[in-house]
Amino acid sequence: MSADPLDDTVARFLDYLRVQKDYSPQTLIRYRHDLARLAQFARSRNVADWSTLRPDAVRSFIAGEHRDGIAPKTLQARLSACRSLFKFLLRNGEIKHDPAAGVRAPKAPRKLPQVLDVDEMQRLVEIPTDGAEAVRDRAILELLYSSGLRISELIDLQWRNLDLADASVRVTGKGRKTRIVPVGSKALEALRALREQDQVTSEDEPVFRGRNGTVISAQTVRERMKGWAKAQGITRRVYPHLLRHSFASHMLESSGDLRAVQELLGHADIATTQIYTHLDFQHLARVYDAAHPRARRKKQT
Repeated sequence: MSADPLDDTVARFLDYLRVQKDYSPQTLIRYRHDLARLAQFARSRNVADWSTLRPDAVRSFIAGEHRDGIAPKTLQARLSACRSLFKFLLRNGEIKHDPAAGVRAPKAPRKLPQVLDVDEMQRLVEIPTDGAEAVRDRAILELLYSSGLRISELIDLQWRNLDLADASVRVTGKGRKTRIVPVGSKALEALRALREQDQVTSEDEPVFRGRNGTVISAQTVRERMKGWAKAQGITRRVYPHLLRHSFASHMLESSGDLRAVQELLGHADIATTQIYTHLDFQHLARVYDAAHPRARRKKQT
């Protein structure tokens, strides 16, 4: 044990997380670093015991870290580590109040998702189907964009999940929730070509198979997609979730129906879907600025 009661308490807490909660080594390293920073700050305020730490001190700690250039997302994680320590101490009766009560970390600016425009998307999906893997890849690209699937949802598909006659697909998303999503005509065409090529005999077969005949891996999909993007002259980084973002953005731009897009994406909370409204507004703002005679802005020099 060290001579410092603050450090001793942190060490006990980390042992608890390791033994009782089975936290990963990476998480324990982060917690140790974050709590060491807090303990160092507390000592600078002549705090010798966690029971004498007050919310104004924790608030000052977070504010000081922010001034030092620590990113909001990192500060949120740091404050979370502090809260976990204080919860542990409260439960053990070692402190009487929560020093992090009412303390908030700065909000991280929400990054808007990247999307391909309609022309780029068309170039990407219309790959030449001059081989067995290309036929499969075309179906993957078409279905990802047609129905806004997550990569995990795509690779889990079996033929029984697809109703080609009804133009729909049943997918199992986050939280094991199922939803039925329409499939566009181009994707249907690509899927029929794949089914014919693979000579499907059982509805329990995976829709998308790798070279060994088993379910294709997410990594293979990413690598194949990256290669096709380069071949099709798309310079931006292309990955499976980009097609889901593009699907959502293009659907919202055309329909304006946020609730319908939420259902199609399988979002539990409409707030998650609302991020795409910002993309749509950006597009509208660009059109407005370019078209309205009294809205055109002078170029900055």
